[in-house]
Amino acid sequence: MVTVFHVSDLHFGRPFVPEQIEAIETIIQERRFDVVAISGDLSQRARSGEFQRAQAFIRDANRVSKTIVVPGNHDVLWWKAPFGIGDGERPYENYRRYISEDLEPVLRVPGATFVGLNSAHGVTRHTLTWRLRDISIIGAIRRPQVDHAREEFEGSPSEDARVIVMHHNPVKGELSGRHGLKDTRKVLGAFATIGVDLVLCGHDHQEAVHYIEHTQKGTVISTAGTVSSRSRGGRPSSTNVITIRHETIEVATLVWSAAEKTFTPGPSRCFDR
Repeated sequence: MVTVFHVSDLHFGRPFVPEQIEAIETIIQERRFDVVAISGDLSQRARSGEFQRAQAFIRDANRVSKTIVVPGNHDVLWWKAPFGIGDGERPYENYRRYISEDLEPVLRVPGATFVGLNSAHGVTRHTLTWRLRDISIIGAIRRPQVDHAREEFEGSPSEDARVIVMHHNPVKGELSGRHGLKDTRKVLGAFATIGVDLVLCGHDHQEAVHYIEHTQKGTVISTAGTVSSRSRGGRPSSTNVITIRHETIEVATLVWSAAEKTFTPGPSRCFDR
């Protein structure tokens, strides 16, 4: 059995809510999950001070759990290399300085392999959109990244759960009515081909759990809600707790309770692997 605490969109900076972060930190320390997965948007404006607070959050989680972290669109200084003009590494310089040099980390624990994929590329020709407000927001996963994930999974025991950690949501949000990821059908099809069991993502600021069926086996999509003041539709902040067993994957949502000053049990769904 592998236990995973899946949190996303912390948005350290103006939107973050100290009492919610403190409550999450307490849960992590007390429950000692096997893995803490953070699927991007650690910061609000990719500023040094915001990343330093995120760095402390990750440091404390590392004391009791393994961690895997990927960047989100708010973590990218896209204007430093728009359309790939200039040094393509500059948009990630603060993320790399304070969080990790590795934008696509791999984490192996007994029973599961986690592969991080960077879906936050800033402004590129591939992610351009007619909606001006979505410029720099749309994410993408390219074929070489899928090939990289395949190679990593093939290097693990065949019975390991195969988990992708990325920022952008590949399934349309209920309230937003929007995908966060470009070419979602192709990406999910590619994930099915390489046998992905579980995708951990965020971006939409609304918690959701989906099951994508395909010919061999299904893929569970865990979209964690934001833990900040930027929750969509005025919904409470939330995070997901996942239990991976040999035959099942269970996703349980924890929902912020202002009255109790902590995250309390919400809906739970269980799927066959």
